[in-house]
Amino acid sequence: MTVPLGEALAARTEALCAVPSPIGEERVLCDDLEGWARGRFPHVRRVENSLVVMVDPPGPAGADRPLLALCGHLDTVPVHPGDRGPPRREDGRIVAPGASDMKSGLAVAMELAARLPRQARIADLALVLYSREEGPYLENELGPVLERSPELHGAALAVCLEPTDGRLALGCVGSLHATLTFTGRAAHSARPWQGENAVHRAGALLVELQARAPRDAVSGGLPFREVMSVTRIEGGRARNVIPDHCTLNLNFRFAPDRSVDDAVREVEELGRRHGAAVEVTDRAPSCPAFADHPLVARLRERAGLTVEPKQAWTDVARLAAAGIPAVNFGPGLTAQAHQRGEWVEVAAIEAAYRALERFLAP
Repeated sequence: MTVPLGEALAARTEALCAVPSPIGEERVLCDDLEGWARGRFPHVRRVENSLVVMVDPPGPAGADRPLLALCGHLDTVPVHPGDRGPPRREDGRIVAPGASDMKSGLAVAMELAARLPRQARIADLALVLYSREEGPYLENELGPVLERSPELHGAALAVCLEPTDGRLALGCVGSLHATLTFTGRAAHSARPWQGENAVHRAGALLVELQARAPRDAVSGGLPFREVMSVTRIEGGRARNVIPDHCTLNLNFRFAPDRSVDDAVREVEELGRRHGAAVEVTDRAPSCPAFADHPLVARLRERAGLTVEPKQAWTDVARLAAAGIPAVNFGPGLTAQAHQRGEWVEVAAIEAAYRALERFLAP
């Protein structure tokens, strides 16, 4: 008896959520998925705790079929206290860590690979299932996967099944983190004139950032907002000592019209202007919207999707840097990502599957 699509997708999502995979602990889930893929598909490559699954065998000589990569990360953020335990269903929802971000997206990719035969698609499929997305850019395993998987290099399009509320989210902003350090001279807090307060030295920079308006930029006809924020501040050694150091973490979310080098130069100039030493600690490129790409247009039109800019960073940027145009589309809710009691609607998972099915239909 054939299992109805909605139930099959719900069961697959629950099975993925039942295997905890907080960042750095993806091995068991990767082992399970490798066992599922081998024997079903013609080629499976494992890179550390990530997989590339070629769903279709190589086509006949001269065949002109594009390759579509369906991409999703295996890891979740660390599990919130109180969220441990098996996934559960409540009022048409699956409640579990990673349900929205992004194991429901993985379920869609796996079900498409299992259900939709090659003759029912305009494109060949590859599944790219990778680890360590929720951490620093350089630790993300998608980088090594792309470097060691030449079979992906000719992909015509990649779809990152990130939570997008069922909308087609194009492009992404880049992300740069830097430590800005102000130095001063310690003194007794009763005689501050004998020292120099490093925390106070940071004040002018904080005032400038508070007054700084977002910069609007356009890519693919879509608006992106460029913003710069201090997200952490530390200074001082004791309550009665004038602090001789103050460090800030600055996060610059830069628009698709800037390169990483452009973003670094802007942060370094900001630091010089205010007398701070600057150390860039993490950098991730932005991604253009690819709104005019023919397969992106087909996905938008065939699936009837609402299009919006991705005002965040995702791995579409890493894929684009490797020469693979990429977009964001998935069933999860952006507002549920990383939340306590994270959930996804079963109906939304089925809707995402149907949208990709319509896109792939001849």
